[in-house]
Amino acid sequence: MSENLFEGRISRHPVLKCEEPRLVKFKLNGTEMSGREGEMVSSALFANGVQVFGHHHKDRSPQGLFCANGQCSQCTLIINGVPLKSCIVPLKEGMQVRTLEGLPSLEDLPGPDVPSPGYKSVDVLIIGAGPAGLAAAIELGKVGADTLIVDDKDRPGGKLVLQTHKFFGSEEDCYAGTRGIDIAEILSDELNKYESVTTWLESVVLAVFSDKKVGIRSNDGYHLIEPKCLLVAAGAREKTLPFSGNDLPGVFGAGAFQTLVNRDLIKCSDRIFVLGGGNVGLIAAYHALQAGMEVAGLAEALEKCSGYKVHADKILRLGIPIYTRHTVLAAHGREHLESVTIAAVDEKFRSIRGTEKTFRVDTLLVAVGLTPVDEFYRKAVEFKILTYVAGDAEEIAEASAAMFSGKIKGMEIARELGLYSRQIPSDWAEKADILKKPGGTVYPYHVPETREGVFPVIHCTQIMPCNPCMTICPKDLIKSDGHPILGIPVYKDGCIGCEKCVAVCPGLAITLVDFRKSSLLPVVTVPYELGEWILMKDQELIVTDWEGIILGNAKLLDIKEIPGSNRTVLLKLETPARIAARVAGIRIQDSSVTQPECSKETEPVSDEVIICRCERVTAGEIREHLRNGVRDMNHLKALTRAGFGACGGKTCKTLIEEICRQEGIAIEELEDFTERPLFAETRLGFFTGRTEN
Repeated sequence: MSENLFEGRISRHPVLKCEEPRLVKFKLNGTEMSGREGEMVSSALFANGVQVFGHHHKDRSPQGLFCANGQCSQCTLIINGVPLKSCIVPLKEGMQVRTLEGLPSLEDLPGPDVPSPGYKSVDVLIIGAGPAGLAAAIELGKVGADTLIVDDKDRPGGKLVLQTHKFFGSEEDCYAGTRGIDIAEILSDELNKYESVTTWLESVVLAVFSDKKVGIRSNDGYHLIEPKCLLVAAGAREKTLPFSGNDLPGVFGAGAFQTLVNRDLIKCSDRIFVLGGGNVGLIAAYHALQAGMEVAGLAEALEKCSGYKVHADKILRLGIPIYTRHTVLAAHGREHLESVTIAAVDEKFRSIRGTEKTFRVDTLLVAVGLTPVDEFYRKAVEFKILTYVAGDAEEIAEASAAMFSGKIKGMEIARELGLYSRQIPSDWAEKADILKKPGGTVYPYHVPETREGVFPVIHCTQIMPCNPCMTICPKDLIKSDGHPILGIPVYKDGCIGCEKCVAVCPGLAITLVDFRKSSLLPVVTVPYELGEWILMKDQELIVTDWEGIILGNAKLLDIKEIPGSNRTVLLKLETPARIAARVAGIRIQDSSVTQPECSKETEPVSDEVIICRCERVTAGEIREHLRNGVRDMNHLKALTRAGFGACGGKTCKTLIEEICRQEGIAIEELEDFTERPLFAETRLGFFTGRTEN
C-alpha cells in the first residue's frame, strides 16, 4: 500500500481529512526545516525524517520520542534557549531548536514574560478535558456551575482525538457506532453552549497544595485556583516493559504512535511490530494499516488477546499475524530500531529457547497496559479537598465508560453543591459497570446454511457491551439473546438488504449475503476502512473467514457508500456460494511483510536493560541493591539515581516493580517514592511573575 507523502506526512487517509499543511520555518542545530504551524515540535521533526533527538550525556545512547504525552523526558530539546519536552511545545515561525549534544549552555534569558501569579475561585475545577472531563463539564454547565476545565493539550478531547475507529457500548449512552474523533467534536460543541464553563488549553496542572489551592501553568502565567470541588479526570499514562533495546528511538508507546499518525498525520514508520494484545495494541495495528504502513505482527503473552475478539479478528483478516504466548525479547539497532526478536513463553512467562523469531521493522509499539494519572486525586484527598475522580484516573476502561463515568460524577458534584435536586437514575450505576466490562465469553460460531434471499451474517460471538446493530435495523430484526447491551446479537428473518447494520458495526463484524440475483455467485457485502484507492473494480481479492483463514477469491463488483455509513465503505463481492456465508473480510497485506528473518538468540531481561531512561540506570544496578536488602524506593533512588530524572519516576517506577517481582520481592515490601511537590517541570519565573520593564 503506497501513499503520496508530503515531507513524511500522510496525505491520504480513509477516515481523516488530509489538508496540505500551512508551513513555517524553524532551525534544528542551525539547519533550516519547515513544519506545520502549531503542531508539536517533535511531530515537525518526525515529518522531516528526524527521529533521533540527541544522545545522552552519560553513555551517548540515542534519544527519541517515547510517550508523546508530556509524561517522560525522552524528547527534551533546547527550544529558544530553554530545555523543554518537544512533544508538548507548539511549533512557531523562527523557532531555534537544538539537541542536547554536548550539553549546550543555556541562553542567558531573563525569564518568562508573565504577569504576577493570578488567583481565581470556582465552584468546580476539572483536571483533564478528555471524555470523562468533558462529559462532567457538560452536566455542570447545564446547572450553571462556575466550572473551569483544564488540559495540557492544544485541543479538547483527550485520547478521543486519536481514535479513528467507531465506539462500542450503547448508542444512547456513549455514542456507540460513532468515531472517537467525531465524539470529541460533539462533546466540545455541546460544552461551548454553557457560559458558566471556562476551558483552559495548553495549561499544565503543577500541584495540589495543602491550603486547598491548585497551581496551574498556562500561556499567560501562573495561576492559583481554589475550587469548592475538584474533579480529577486526567486519564492514564502508558506502561512499558524491560527488555534489551527498550530505550531505542523507534520503540514507543502505542498512544504516541496514534498521536503522530491520527492527530498529526505523520508517517512515522514504514513497518511496525506491536507488543500487547489489548484493545490499544489491536487498534494501533489497524490504525497503522489505515495510514499506509506495514505491520509485521503482534505479540501477546497471554493465551489469548485481552482486547475485544472483533478487534483481533479484524487485523487477522487483513493479514496481520497474532503470536499469543509470545513476548518481545529484544529490540535491535544502533541509532534507531532495525529489528525485533520475539519468543514463546511458558506458563510462568519465561522465554523458551529455540522459539525466537526476528522481524525487520523500524518501529515497535509497546501497548502493555496503562496506569491511572491519579496523583492529583491522592494529594487532594490528603489535603481534605472535596474531590471526585472519573475515567481512567479512577479505573482503566474504554473511553465509552469514561464518558458515562464523567456524566455521573458531574451530576453527583452538582448535587453536592446544591445545584441539582433530582436523583441520578438508579440504573446508571449498573450501566457504568457494564460499559467497563472487558470482552467476555466467546460462543461457538455457526455458519448459516441458507442459500436464498438476502440476510446478514453476524461474525461477532463474544459477550461485550455493544448494541448499534440492534438499534439501527429499520425492521428491528437484530435482537440480543440476553442483556440489551451485553448479549450476542441474533438475526431474525425478514432482511430487506439495506446494509445499515454492515456499515454501523464498530467491529466490522457483519456482512450481508445476497442470493437474489444468483444462487451460484451470490453478492457478499463487506465493510472496509482502508482506502478504496488501493482497490479496483473487477479486481480478484483474497477473502477470509472471521478469524483470517483464507477461503479463496472473489471479484470486486463495486465500492459503495451508504448514507450514515460514517466513512465506512462497502465492498460488493461476487463470491462462490459455498463460501459466501463464511466470508468476513479481505486480505490486504502480503504475507512477505510478516515473514521472520534469521533468529537472534537473546537473553531475557539482561542486566544491561535500561530501567530508568532519564538517568540511564540498568536492571543490573537495580538488582544489585535489591539483593543487598534495599526495600525503600527513596534509598534506591539515592544509590542509583533511578527516579531522579525529569519525568519524576513516572516511567521507571513500574519497571522497578517488575524487577522486584522477578526477584521474588512482593511490592508490599517496598517503601514508595516520596512524590515531588510539583508534578511537572516549570521555570521559576512562572511562580515569581517576572516581567521585563
